[in-house]
Amino acid sequence: MATRLTSHSLVLTSLSFIVIASYFLTPAAGTGRMVGGMMEIKDVKTNKEVQLLGKFSVEEYNRRRRRRDGEIRREAIGNVLEMNDGYLTFSEVVEAQKQVVSGLKYYMKVAATRNGVKRTFDAVVVVKPWLSSKQLLHFSPSSNY
Repeated sequence: MATRLTSHSLVLTSLSFIVIASYFLTPAAGTGRMVGGMMEIKDVKTNKEVQLLGKFSVEEYNRRRRRRDGEIRREAIGNVLEMNDGYLTFSEVVEAQKQVVSGLKYYMKVAATRNGVKRTFDAVVVVKPWLSSKQLLHFSPSSNY
């Protein structure tokens, strides 16, 4: 009887292992996506976190541009009259996706105005909550919006 119980326990343990392993090695439960794949963010316009990340991307772009413009101004020694001709004002994030990497990587289409003209930009931001860090990886005019 002890042998029969042991082999029965072995079969149940093996089946449990197979079920658990297949859960982690197949597309994410119910989503049809692989773990680490891109996930569409549906409620972009009402998602406060995404909107704040879009605002952060525009502010970071402007901060980098100001620093670059300051360097140009110093190098030009008076030849550049006004460099403040194209800073952006954040409007809203219109599309977003996220991907689990070493943190969360957000791919966003950000609407912003420059000199009164509304344009769309592609922005990529990585958030590492355990380090309280955000980093703008990419920001450029969107070609397909």
